[in-house]
Amino acid sequence: MSLVQDGDRMAFTCLIRRHEASVFRIIYRFFGKEDVANDLAQEVFLRVWRHCGNYVPTAKFTTWLYTVTANCCRSEAQSLWRRHIRLIGSFWTAGDAAAPEFPEPIVPTSSPEDALLQAEQSQLVLAAIRSLPNNQRLALVLRRYEELSYQEIAAILDCSVPAVDALLARAKASLLKKLAAHHK
Repeated sequence: MSLVQDGDRMAFTCLIRRHEASVFRIIYRFFGKEDVANDLAQEVFLRVWRHCGNYVPTAKFTTWLYTVTANCCRSEAQSLWRRHIRLIGSFWTAGDAAAPEFPEPIVPTSSPEDALLQAEQSQLVLAAIRSLPNNQRLALVLRRYEELSYQEIAAILDCSVPAVDALLARAKASLLKKLAAHHK
């Protein structure tokens, strides 16, 4: 990153290649749309280039990068809201054929019926995740899919570790409630 701060474009290209997949995954899991994830990932790296002078190597680079990513997600969500477009939780309903799936492997099962049940359950879980408030969804994505520590998530979301714990607890409770309603 210090080379990028000195204007080294090759170092910036290397930095993009190293981190583009994780930035894309975070955005994709937040919005659930590949085209939005591609556009916002580009925006993230444009912001990194424009604001590289703001990076101070007191924390891990990925913490700073994920903070930029989280801020882009929040800005885009607010922009969508301002244009009176329903946010992620209401874009798709469970079972909607247009709803994208997160790229997660399906564990082989013993029968086609089991595979179908697992796919249906995955869709319900993904719809429930998309319906969470922005900060809860971001905390959940960073913890569950990016496997970041509570401290790293707190730095990215600019909150305390107990606040991250509370966000994740509320997200879990909300998911359990929504999923329990489907199993009645």
